Amino acid sequence: MKKLLAAAALLFVAAGGLLAAPSSSKPNIILILSDDVGLGDVHCTGGPFLTPNIDELATGGTRFEYCYTTPLCGPSRCQILTGRYPFRTGLISNQSKDAVDPKREVMIPTVMKKAGYVTALIGKWGQMAYGPVEWGFDESLKEQGSGHYWRDQGKSYEANGKPVDLPEGKYLPEIMHDKVVDFITRHKDQPFFLYYSMSHIHGPIVKTPDSKPGASKDQLYADNVAYMDKLVGKLVAELDRLKLRENTLIIFTGDNGTAKFGQELSTVDGKPISGMKATMLEGGSRVPLVVNWPGTTPAGKVSHDLTDFSDFFVTFAELGGAKLPEGVTLDGHSFAA
Repeated sequence: MKKLLAAAALLFVAAGGLLAAPSSSKPNIILILSDDVGLGDVHCTGGPFLTPNIDELATGGTRFEYCYTTPLCGPSRCQILTGRYPFRTGLISNQSKDAVDPKREVMIPTVMKKAGYVTALIGKWGQMAYGPVEWGFDESLKEQGSGHYWRDQGKSYEANGKPVDLPEGKYLPEIMHDKVVDFITRHKDQPFFLYYSMSHIHGPIVKTPDSKPGASKDQLYADNVAYMDKLVGKLVAELDRLKLRENTLIIFTGDNGTAKFGQELSTVDGKPISGMKATMLEGGSRVPLVVNWPGTTPAGKVSHDLTDFSDFFVTFAELGGAKLPEGVTLDGHSFAA
């Protein structure tokens, strides 16, 4: 079905349809993977929280209504980076990280580098053996666990495989943002692939720099959603400042659905969603997906095509002109069209 949809889209373009043709140059690709963010955590997918920056990406781009993933951090992240379902890689739970090895699997950065891209992982790298450098990333800033924001949760992070002290009072997501800006600034004259793996909004849900003293548990959850959206807005502003926006594809999605502590708050159009993280129900496996590339992605479009996390690998390879690895069974189908 996905191949038929893609073929139909290409025919539509050839016939003079409304879809814009991709840029002739290789686009920069930024994959923003938020943590434990389900449909009810983003306003444009029906959530009660205000997320104006993510909503603006949807208004100016395409929102995919039916995107599915494996409902746990490790398997979903491995699936998106390899283009292969968990039953193929063997990484079927957060406890089976040693099932994957660079000698047996190929991840996106290796493929994109061969097409002339410089690559970076910034943020969470969890439940997979080895580090981002061993898997082919040129640069990395890795938090040491899930939901680490302040020094009392984790005293250090890793930069290119080496430990770095997290100073007291510094908010790790801001350090991650600064690294994002540094990376895209240094490589603004060559195509880059950035895997921006956000801390938000994985638990524990703690204060943000914008939280007011004495904020309730529910308010802190809303604060974390708001700060996630704020960081997305700051990234887009930097792309504008560097005049990179027109040739940069931004993808925003979540690694799985909402976790237990946010399930009651994260309704969709005022209604509770069935299931949560770690369940195969909609609340665990169906996630937001917004794609924005000014002048290329149709503005304000809502796509009802079925997509899942195995599709990203082949989509990025097609857009970047990268050759797919030989002898590897890939489960994805490109939705570049």
